[in-house]
Amino acid sequence: MKKFEAVDYYNIDDLLTEDEKLVRNSVRSFVDSEVIPIIEDSYQNAEFPFEIIPKLAELGVFGMTFPEKYGCAGMNNMAYGLVNQELERGDSGLRSFLSVQSSLVMYPIFTFGSEAQKMKWLPKLATTEAIGCFGLTEPDYGSNPGGMITKAEKVDGGYILNGAKMWITNGTIADIAIVWAKLDGVVKGFIVEKEFKGFTAPEIKRKHSLRASVTSELIFEDVFVPEENLLPESKGLKSPLMCLNQARYGIAWGVTGSMLACYDSALEYAKTRLQFNKPIASYQLTQDKLVTMLTEITKTQLLNYQLAKLKDSGKVKHTQISLAKRNNVEKALEIARTSREIFGASGISSEYPIMRHANNLESVKTYEGTHEMHTLIIGQDITGFGAF
Repeated sequence: MKKFEAVDYYNIDDLLTEDEKLVRNSVRSFVDSEVIPIIEDSYQNAEFPFEIIPKLAELGVFGMTFPEKYGCAGMNNMAYGLVNQELERGDSGLRSFLSVQSSLVMYPIFTFGSEAQKMKWLPKLATTEAIGCFGLTEPDYGSNPGGMITKAEKVDGGYILNGAKMWITNGTIADIAIVWAKLDGVVKGFIVEKEFKGFTAPEIKRKHSLRASVTSELIFEDVFVPEENLLPESKGLKSPLMCLNQARYGIAWGVTGSMLACYDSALEYAKTRLQFNKPIASYQLTQDKLVTMLTEITKTQLLNYQLAKLKDSGKVKHTQISLAKRNNVEKALEIARTSREIFGASGISSEYPIMRHANNLESVKTYEGTHEMHTLIIGQDITGFGAF
């Protein structure tokens, strides 16, 4: 198999540290050797490639920005972004697994949990001995999570949870769910363990997108959650939104990986595909498409680099992350579609990754905040007027 080399038109690699490049290259090699050979079959069969997860965990990528005392790598956000990029070059479903485990499960435990909760769960989640999921979205409340109807009621020794969550990545295979519910009208976070009576997580089947990923519904019917499973520092809708902010950061980086995969495939195909006795890469219209793709990739790489610098310096704003998520997913989807045009009929074949990335990106564009919601988040920031 040809070793993958990502396009880097503005020499951004020169700005990375040796440790950052080492992490990136390790995951890049993992994707080449472990993911690319199997991912099309996983997608076609609608099966998550769970067998490769323990190997991925050995690279230390899960919760990699958290301290070593919790069994994590203690790396920076630049390295974490690069890992997301490489995994999504393989498939959005794999990056989604990393994103949920790290940003939506380990992050709330680290940020809102007690020390006992951190010591109990973070090391297990880092090795994937335990798998987690994040329950915020409901059947009738997506872009408006504050309208959630899942409720917790205080009882002796804990809480009774009732409600349902929808479109939950990893739900069926998760050992724990970070569930957000209203307690006396205030949003709080709970660690719900899979064996709790009344908790079920049926898988959502027959998807056209993210087929190599487990998507589920979470159902809570008088589920008793012990007092020690309440995330004590969680309070209000701001808490789950902080988690989503972490996930959106990973998405901004991740979709760059899908761009790189589509561009690289389209460029190589255009050089070898002959029409009218010449490679189609020699025609102006094809070159225009390739140059446009390269330009958007380069802009995205620069956005991601500066975003990581802001995050590592503690200066990043959630609106800046929204801008990157909004722009990068939109451009990734455009690049996937343009790549399909270059491939012609071959672009729909599973021999190439184009349609798989395009279909996955349709979901990525909507989850963790739709394109429209991020538009309004940024619009409010620059005008001072909320238009939700």
